[in-house]
Amino acid sequence: MTKVCPEIEERTIPQESALTVSRDVSFASNHFPTYKLGPENQILEEPKEDEKGPSVQETVETESDKLSDQHKRLSVRDLASKFDKNLAAAVNLADEAKLREVASLEGHVMLKKLRDALEYMRGRTDGQDKEDVEKAISMVEALAVKLTQNEGELIQEKFEVKKLGNFLKQASEDAKKLVNQEKSFACAEIESARAVVLRLGEAFEEQERSSEATRAQGPDVEKLVEEVQEARQIKRMHHPTKVMGMQHELHGLRSRIQEKYMISVKLHQEIAIIKRAEESKNCPFVLEGKQSLGSCLRIRVSSENAVDLSNCSIQWYRAACETSRREAISGANGSVYAPEPFDVGRILQADILSSGQKFTVTTDGPIDPDSGLQSRLESLMRKSNSEFSVVISQMNGQDYASRSHVLTVGKTRIKLSRGWISKAREIYSTSMQLCGVRGNIKAPGKALFWQPRKSLTFILTFESEQERNAAIALARKYAFDCNVTLLGPDD
Repeated sequence: MTKVCPEIEERTIPQESALTVSRDVSFASNHFPTYKLGPENQILEEPKEDEKGPSVQETVETESDKLSDQHKRLSVRDLASKFDKNLAAAVNLADEAKLREVASLEGHVMLKKLRDALEYMRGRTDGQDKEDVEKAISMVEALAVKLTQNEGELIQEKFEVKKLGNFLKQASEDAKKLVNQEKSFACAEIESARAVVLRLGEAFEEQERSSEATRAQGPDVEKLVEEVQEARQIKRMHHPTKVMGMQHELHGLRSRIQEKYMISVKLHQEIAIIKRAEESKNCPFVLEGKQSLGSCLRIRVSSENAVDLSNCSIQWYRAACETSRREAISGANGSVYAPEPFDVGRILQADILSSGQKFTVTTDGPIDPDSGLQSRLESLMRKSNSEFSVVISQMNGQDYASRSHVLTVGKTRIKLSRGWISKAREIYSTSMQLCGVRGNIKAPGKALFWQPRKSLTFILTFESEQERNAAIALARKYAFDCNVTLLGPDD
């Protein structure tokens, strides 16, 4: 980067005239005073002043204060802080590139182990099985070639990020040097202007003490106007155009680094998909069902030699992403799980313990929301109370045969009733719990678990999945307005 230093023109000012003054100097009059002269050049009458302007001493003090404030406003600490933040962002991107390189190396190791296992199987099989194994080996080799290509692209991107980081560091250092140099030049000009104003004030004070005869030989107004015009150019010496150009250049570099980072994230996601596909080949269980709100996820046996699910131990989990800490869903121990509104945007996993071995099945991505749920909630929130038709499936853990009931979700309480008879009516409190059903029950996508208080629990079945999810989301919204978090057991 080329450093440009401001050029300072040398001016020659006549010694007889006063030096430069600030642009804001104001004179009491723009013409010389007039007198009546009598015989032998004696002053007979002094003219009366039409307007009274500020004294010379007040003008000099005002100009000194303005120059001092101008000197304080030339700080560039904020601009230097911005350069340091951009440099720190480039260092963080370089560290992330190193982490992606480690992940690529782990992918190579996994593919090598998989190919060795397939080579071992090819030596022990024949016929159609041997052909299938050879096809699998060719697929693994193709994946290894693709992974190598991706690794080469990652290495190239790492080199570019490092190069951009070094360039950004050098640009930051050059910018700081240039800013400091411009600041020193501006300060020198301001100090010079201040000294000129002080000398000019002294000259005006000496002129006031002079006699009336010397007043007739006062300074030339035209020369003073020229000096004022030259003083106005002092403020134009410090142009921020160079710094602004460097800021635009840094903005472009930051955009390029962001684009490279997004490409690297996509490559990392593709590697994670390949890794998950390799793990699923060794897992005898698969996860079926639409991965969205309003559907049911079901664990199914994919291998004939796998153990029956009834003899396995199952635990469902939810996580913000595949690499974050998982949160166990209390009570979700069955082979079927119906996502609820709290699971939207999260990844669901299930651990299966079979004969001392643990297998994990995972959704392909975060749970998608229900497209019509938001409009349904907006229409319900226009009412003071929302009513849902439900059937009581269980009460306090026991099967319960009942007719249709009405669940009323209000802004301060929830009520379950049939006609004039109320089964339960409670305000929102910390002892209340509400979530989707997590156990083995018929139609789990339509069922809801509600605990009005510690000694009373219900499992309610709605007419549709959307009605259940709307009741859960609406009740949690009203409870949050009452400073209550409405979740399931141990959430």
